[in-house]
Amino acid sequence: MKNSIVEKLQKKNAIIGIAGLGYVGLPLMLRFVEMGFAVLGFDIDAEKCRKLNAGQSYIAHIKPESIQNARTAGAFEATMDFSRANEADALILCVPTPLDEHREPDLSFVINTMRELLPHVRKGQVISLESTTWPGTTEEVLRPMLEERGFGIGEDIFLVYSPEREDPGNAKFTTRDIPKVVGGSTPACLQVGKALYENVVVQVVPVSSTRAAEMTKLLENIHRAVNIGLVNEMKVVADRMGLDIHEIIRAAATKPFGFVPYYPGPGLGGHCIPIDPFYLTWKAREYEVHTRFIELAGEINSAMPDFVVSKVMTALNDHGKPVKGSRILVLGIAYKKNVDDMRESPSVVLMEKLQALGAEISYHDPWVPVFPPMRRHHFDLKSVELTRELLQESDCILLATDHDCLDYEMIRENAKLIVDTRGRYPAGLAKVTKA
Repeated sequence: MKNSIVEKLQKKNAIIGIAGLGYVGLPLMLRFVEMGFAVLGFDIDAEKCRKLNAGQSYIAHIKPESIQNARTAGAFEATMDFSRANEADALILCVPTPLDEHREPDLSFVINTMRELLPHVRKGQVISLESTTWPGTTEEVLRPMLEERGFGIGEDIFLVYSPEREDPGNAKFTTRDIPKVVGGSTPACLQVGKALYENVVVQVVPVSSTRAAEMTKLLENIHRAVNIGLVNEMKVVADRMGLDIHEIIRAAATKPFGFVPYYPGPGLGGHCIPIDPFYLTWKAREYEVHTRFIELAGEINSAMPDFVVSKVMTALNDHGKPVKGSRILVLGIAYKKNVDDMRESPSVVLMEKLQALGAEISYHDPWVPVFPPMRRHHFDLKSVELTRELLQESDCILLATDHDCLDYEMIRENAKLIVDTRGRYPAGLAKVTKA
């Protein structure tokens, strides 16, 4: 069984099934198609499937031409019919793993996807989980589900964990260029997992177990969260001292060893960094370990929106304006520049907090023309045109996401007041408050 699936993967005769066609699943699909595989994509969103089958893209940095080419070649189809899972030789799960209202892991998307697939799973398939999760998920959640169906792991079914490492909008590192960590439930599973990915990425990095692969992903993102927490705390200290933290970081980054620059902001955004540390702190409690360092960084990062709001309040006060009734234009509501990704965007938290204080909120973001439906947030807003008149009429311009396409000089010339959370403007400029 193992030799058969490995041979199919090596010869590119295998059909790849991808469950979840979002920021992770869609680029992965395109890479498999590019390397000569046929891909069957599964998603519960009918509109996504319709658009993809029509050759359209719903992610701004993924060009529709790439979807059209995959469709024209007959190498890709999107479907809501999970019963077709038996057509695939590999099933890759790329579904969300958010936190619930108590900031504890929510595996409902993973579990529900597996439940949809399970009746149609057959012998000889490889199943790979790519969603970020706590160490032990693959063995403690997915493996029992497969074994209850009577499958022998490493004999009938090959189970692996390979964490996604997508960075939306990063043209320097694509799916092809980023090494792929792979852990298997058994040595045979690992061998099949390596065969699955080695045709589509430059390097496969095998590790000893699925738990090691799961922990690797958490370490990567916790490393970023902790270091961002450090510079966010340094930002507050520097602000009290009248110093520009961005100038200091740029100067420190000239050291050729022993320093890696991280940059502060209005809060953490994206699906990974604001969420992943909580997956480890939750699991660590099972081992009677209190992850104080990680949780402290989380507290600092979570406090950044309040710091920004206080800077907006002070800046408006200095201009003789209360927050209540002030017209505040938020520039950029995606979680980072040059993408349309709204997941966990700190801009939304800022908008909610300022609106609660009585401000009149509008936003401009060329990447997000209409405020999208979100599970925990709602604004009935559209991106407004960025004109000189709008800038002049606004009481405060809150630069929350510094897209490269914005005309920063025009903004500075016409704004009454700018609160800059991204260090886009140098220190000392009139009308600019650093936050």
